[in-house]
Amino acid sequence: MPHAADPLNKQSTRIGIIGLGLMGSRLAERLHSAGWKVKAWNRSPEAAQAIGRTGIRIASSLSELVSDSDVILSSLANDEAVRAVYLDEDGVLSIAKPGTIVLEMSTISPELSFEMHRMARERGQHALDVAISGSTPAVEAGTITLLAGGHCTTFEQCVPLFESIAKQWFFIGPGSSGIRMKLVVNLLLGVGMQAIAEAVSLGERLEIEEPVLLDVLSKTAVIAPAFLGKFQKIRSGDYSPEFPLRLMSKDLNLALEADHSLKTRLPAATAAQQLFAEAAPLDGDLDLSAVVPLVAGHPIRA
Repeated sequence: MPHAADPLNKQSTRIGIIGLGLMGSRLAERLHSAGWKVKAWNRSPEAAQAIGRTGIRIASSLSELVSDSDVILSSLANDEAVRAVYLDEDGVLSIAKPGTIVLEMSTISPELSFEMHRMARERGQHALDVAISGSTPAVEAGTITLLAGGHCTTFEQCVPLFESIAKQWFFIGPGSSGIRMKLVVNLLLGVGMQAIAEAVSLGERLEIEEPVLLDVLSKTAVIAPAFLGKFQKIRSGDYSPEFPLRLMSKDLNLALEADHSLKTRLPAATAAQQLFAEAAPLDGDLDLSAVVPLVAGHPIRA
């Protein structure tokens, strides 16, 4: 196990990865390809078997993974999954040795993140909430942005690992600050995707041909870089998930729940939340860009 404040290094640091979905599987593959000592575990065995074929070692149990790891990195679907994996009687925080570094990268409620930090601190473990800004193509390319909350010394220790998976990383502040920043970022993402959907719908009703409409919109200064790839998905009708609708809906719910106690006004975010909440039960596993044909009233071609 690395000594306090020593930077992580590939030769000796053992990394255990929990959660092998869209993001976790790609993070595991990048770290493995970069030469880190990686072992993985997933609650459902199918995903673990698939990634095991890439040469990544698979733990037979959560207990085995945690006991064999200096760093635990997780990417899970929601609060329920994170609570079960970390806070249950036989969860990560009950098993991990003092000094273990925990990098929790799921988008969860700030309250649950804060509770994880508190419990880890009581057990002598070093936790960071490290939220990811960027979808699956960015993970594959190593161009994601990381938003971290916790202790700055732990953050600095982990920079060598961040260099293997991200383009940039920011220390935001104390525990759960990374998650809070992620909710701010994803509020902009959800509102922006809704705005694009409405703009495309209006353009079609003004009888602008779709190829021209999409081409010109994508080349204007009002379209942020994060959305450029979505225009290609809209053109081709390929709504295979990079960031699923259901997760965008979940993140907007978290943002508005966090806002309730602050009593601020977020009318655009509220409208986006309603849109994604309506879409998620119908087509939740599609990419969030699928709200464009839904708003326009078109059948989804994919």
